[in-house]
Amino acid sequence: MASFNQPRATLVLEDGRTFYGQTFAGQGETLGEVVFNTAMTGYQEVLTDPSYKGQIVSMTYPLIGNYGINDEDMESAAIQVEGFIVREYLPYPSNWRSQKSLKEFLDEGQVIGIEGLDTRALTKHIRTAGAMKGIIATGDRDPEELLQRVQSYPGLVGRDMVEKVTTPSPFLWNGERRPLPWKSGITAADVWPDRSHPFKVVALDYGIKYNILRHLAGRDCHTIILPAQAEPADILALEPDGLFLSNGPGDPAAVTYAINTVRLLLPELPIFGICLGHQLLGLAMGGTTFKLKFGHRGSNQPVKDLLTGKVEITSQNHGFCVDINSLKGKDVELTHINLNDQTLEGMRHRKLPIYSVQYHPEASPGPHDATYLFDNFLTLMQRKSW
Repeated sequence: MASFNQPRATLVLEDGRTFYGQTFAGQGETLGEVVFNTAMTGYQEVLTDPSYKGQIVSMTYPLIGNYGINDEDMESAAIQVEGFIVREYLPYPSNWRSQKSLKEFLDEGQVIGIEGLDTRALTKHIRTAGAMKGIIATGDRDPEELLQRVQSYPGLVGRDMVEKVTTPSPFLWNGERRPLPWKSGITAADVWPDRSHPFKVVALDYGIKYNILRHLAGRDCHTIILPAQAEPADILALEPDGLFLSNGPGDPAAVTYAINTVRLLLPELPIFGICLGHQLLGLAMGGTTFKLKFGHRGSNQPVKDLLTGKVEITSQNHGFCVDINSLKGKDVELTHINLNDQTLEGMRHRKLPIYSVQYHPEASPGPHDATYLFDNFLTLMQRKSW
């Protein structure tokens, strides 16, 4: 529970709106795009999701920290958010899986956590005015000075955030992460531990979540994860059965090298993309993207499968979207639509074994509504066509 004995904290948005609270973890100041997430649980997954790089996240559920933190629910190796906002922090977690408190976790990562703000008012303001840049500062600070700092912050539009989260070197995942020796001219025979293994996947890491890799491993896939800047020739030299395009942060149009790589690989391999991977695929196929007013972030987004008529409850985390109208006249079929705002949630190529979704089927919101998308990937890798 918030205590007035805690250090004061100030949140200033780029339009001048100011909120006050208390610090429960970290100290100093941090800048980022302020967004909200409507999930009732999963704060550890939110904190460690690389798609949140560059963002300050506010949770709409009012009580956060009650089940602590554990090593098994990490989605990456570290905290990715720039700052964390909650209505009320619970310092004494009660859960048999808990290994540390949320405060301890944030302090270890040197990430500021603040509580006591009116998160309902903050959410309503973002929904009305849109996601915007903001700054959190601990201690007594001049709001006007903070406003000047946030207004000079570049934000996310037009910035390549993928370079901040992609793996610096390749690694292999077949249930756990294993370093992969890498050299110029490496071939398939050099890297796959078992050439007879049913499925060999190359994943381009734009900020990949561990649970995606767990789903692939659970379906008998050996996956090599390559940096986002990997060249098409190096990917093809590994002779994979399929190519996976991962989730990630920021503006997809700014990641030009990834768009070019995907465009060159379209006719070469079965491809499955999620989140940023979906957006990059849309750009590679001739579409355009745009920034949503306040994005989709939470575990309760309804999506309709246009191929079956079924509705899935999905987990989402994105601030950009592929423009449906930009795909008209292309060899692209729309497969999924968001039922809240009718934006594009899924598509597939009409001729090539390529498909993608904007949401996160690995995040289990339904809990299993969308896991068939991973099974579809196996089918495509077997058949090489629809």
